[in-house]
Amino acid sequence: MINLYRKTAIIEGISYLILLFIAMPFKYLFDIPEPVKYFGWIHGILFLVYMVILIITSLKYRWSIKRIIIYIIGYVLPFVPFFLDKNLKKEYSDNE
Repeated sequence: MINLYRKTAIIEGISYLILLFIAMPFKYLFDIPEPVKYFGWIHGILFLVYMVILIITSLKYRWSIKRIIIYIIGYVLPFVPFFLDKNLKKEYSDNE
């Protein structure tokens, strides 16, 4: 389950970076709004999937509310998901 969570979190983090650093500049610098429309939908769906998997994983591993809140906040900030994943990988590499 932890591997599914990690993969989902990374994919969701990448979708957010694409939305922020590729789609948004296309919209506001070049007046091409379509990338925001499509990547916005993709990112939104992936975020919902991420949240469901976060809840399932947190129940399985009995994560604290504090940890869950950190993961939720961390995944709405650019680049933070990759740092969180690194720590998560280190924490569970011996257990899995």
